[in-house]
Amino acid sequence: MPELKLFGKWDVKNIEIKSPALRQVITLRPEYIPHTHGRHEHKRFGKLKLSLVERFINRLMGQGINYGNKASMFTNKNCGKKLRAMKVMKRALEIIELKTGENPIQVLVRAVENAAVREETTRVMYGGILYFQAVDTSPSRSLDLAIRHIVQGAALKANRNPMTLEEAFAEEVIATANYDRARSHAIKRKEEIERIAMSSR
Repeated sequence: MPELKLFGKWDVKNIEIKSPALRQVITLRPEYIPHTHGRHEHKRFGKLKLSLVERFINRLMGQGINYGNKASMFTNKNCGKKLRAMKVMKRALEIIELKTGENPIQVLVRAVENAAVREETTRVMYGGILYFQAVDTSPSRSLDLAIRHIVQGAALKANRNPMTLEEAFAEEVIATANYDRARSHAIKRKEEIERIAMSSR
């Protein structure tokens, strides 16, 4: 039997995950098409069994622009169109491979590790007074935020721009993997959240 490769192109067996915290929540398994048809939906922590690529595809269906109100959370361009989001992901991985010369899944994992938030704030009410308290971020939430911020950065770059979503996504992933503060939206958001948490200790 031939080995299963993602989209018939990329091997996920030799991908290295350096972060000990994210190692337990990032799933990379050999599969041709990353589509589980929502089997995880009604299981507690079921999304942790989804492959990392499929989680990015699911987030790309909404493009995740969320600034201010809840109504602006999704652009609705790809809402429910998983096949279209899958094509965007495949083309973006091809662009990443052309630009970096590396396995694009490894670049994606490195980007997630760099964008993972380690500390954030929560609201605590004590004696009728509301104040913010710094808390450690769980690995599961840290991965969720990293995926959200990377896709948000791609959507913002592609918005009102001749650049396509796949080109914007590839550019955001490469910038985040290289920890480029100037070009990566995800790195800016991570540092902003951690700076606010540091002042709330």
